[in-house]
Amino acid sequence: MAEIHFVYAVGRSSHLLSKTVGEIKSLNKDAHLKAFQVDMSSFQSIFNFKGSLQQWLLDSNMHPSVQLLINNAGILATSYRLTAEGYDQMMATNYIGAFCLTKLLLPLLRNSPVPSRIVNVTSFTHRNVFNMQVDKETVSGNCFSRTKSYPCSRIYENSKLCLLLFSYELHRQLSLMEKSHRVSVIAVDPGVVETKIMRELPSCLSCVAFTVLKLLSLLQSPERGIRSILDAALAPPDISGVYLFGGKGRTINSSVLSHNSKLARELWTTSCDLFLQSQLAVKVKETSTST
Repeated sequence: MAEIHFVYAVGRSSHLLSKTVGEIKSLNKDAHLKAFQVDMSSFQSIFNFKGSLQQWLLDSNMHPSVQLLINNAGILATSYRLTAEGYDQMMATNYIGAFCLTKLLLPLLRNSPVPSRIVNVTSFTHRNVFNMQVDKETVSGNCFSRTKSYPCSRIYENSKLCLLLFSYELHRQLSLMEKSHRVSVIAVDPGVVETKIMRELPSCLSCVAFTVLKLLSLLQSPERGIRSILDAALAPPDISGVYLFGGKGRTINSSVLSHNSKLARELWTTSCDLFLQSQLAVKVKETSTST
């Protein structure tokens, strides 16, 4: 009997989710898909998703596990915007959301009957960061509310460095904890891909950027850019704690700072504190609503 694999599509827009599911179904009518509307900048939304996923697995008589988690959500914001939890939206979407979702789904990943994997999609722009504090003010992005202008490039680069530090530290911790069954972690950088991530920038700037990148043969289509993420997802189970770049299974070294184990441990502690803080806020809200 052939194994059946379900793909869970997660996104902010219900319209785009429906469109994506429809497109996939038109290419493969036998594809097994389930869409969940989730805002990765909101811990409440992520927390609700975990509950909805577990309930759906139970109702569908599916094994209570996840085999693959791809953290791909990312934005390039041009202004300071606060989330419901009081975090900078870009840091929340690009890093804090990925950390929280991974923490919440880790029990399901560990419960997988086959080797499972976490893929964190990062960016070569992390190399532009040569020094970074990983205290709550910086990781939450709140420190940038006091700056005269919003340093969008710097915050984006910080968020991608955080993803790398998180990937390496999670790999280290899982390697120490796991024995008979491993959850592997791979960071992947697809390179420059033609997406709508620069939609908040002035159209003239994004047009010039894309034109220059095309002339330099650096700009990839989404269909080509996805190859590196697929490489990471389908790599042998024993591959973990590496940084893949640009497809064809190529592994390269990330920046020196991304391999700073002390910084990674400090980031882990800070991220766990933010996770517990958000979790407590959700529970308090639920308690006040039910009384």
